[in-house]
Amino acid sequence: MEKTPRGTTVGVDDPYDHAGVCDHLTGEGRCRYAIEHAEADPEFARERAREGYACPVAADAEAAGEEPRWADCPHYRFRADDRECARCGLAERPAGLSEERPLLEEHHLSYARSGSGGTNADATDGNGDDGTDDPSHEITVSLCRWCHAKVHGSWARIDDDASPPTEAVAAREERRGKEMAEGEFSTAAERYDFD
Repeated sequence: MEKTPRGTTVGVDDPYDHAGVCDHLTGEGRCRYAIEHAEADPEFARERAREGYACPVAADAEAAGEEPRWADCPHYRFRADDRECARCGLAERPAGLSEERPLLEEHHLSYARSGSGGTNADATDGNGDDGTDDPSHEITVSLCRWCHAKVHGSWARIDDDASPPTEAVAAREERRGKEMAEGEFSTAAERYDFD
């Protein structure tokens, strides 16, 4: 199983099995990274410009009629924006304007190296930093904070058949109750004591 820089497990054998379409890929199949961050990798940007900024992975896969092999791109990044836990399916309930900790957290399956287009440039996961040419990409999924703790604190896997923990369901329902209470109408006279 893959590990974090601190040595805890990430809950998967291959992060790319849980990765989706590259965050830098536009709807037209162009590479946003080459357009917006040309100074970070000028050679890559020049090569993409010569080909109309076409994504090197998506264009090759489409031409071959295959699924894209995102690991082949030096600037691939996938940061999940799911609104439910990838392990147990717990749905997020926004906390509104309160300072409460979110129910869902971003969980890294792989960390980006400096210059690979990610935001965690100082972290490494061993992919590409062991003398190989394999790039290291930032790949994340959404996990509820309870599953997140289980994955890092034990041998729990992201693809386990798991149900939302009781504490997680209770926290979600507490938030739901607060939302319902905020939606109820009450007059200012009922809310404030003017005496």
